[in-house]
Amino acid sequence: MPMDAREIESMIRAALPDAVVEIKDLAGDGDHYAATVTSSAFKGKSRVQQHQMVYAALQGRMGGVLHALALTTLAPDN
Repeated sequence: MPMDAREIESMIRAALPDAVVEIKDLAGDGDHYAATVTSSAFKGKSRVQQHQMVYAALQGRMGGVLHALALTTLAPDN
């Protein structure tokens, strides 16, 4: 069963409480999402480290229940 966008957002926000999360269902099938995650926790981290933090928040569901996630991570400017 595919993951719901709200579940993805909830998991990310549980791991990164200050995160602003935007999720888009790219294909309308619940399997292909794009996410933009902005969090102060990303400051000073490489893009790879930022993505690893989001993948860790998804607790191993990437590539399984969550088939595809195009991920953009940002640290706030202020």
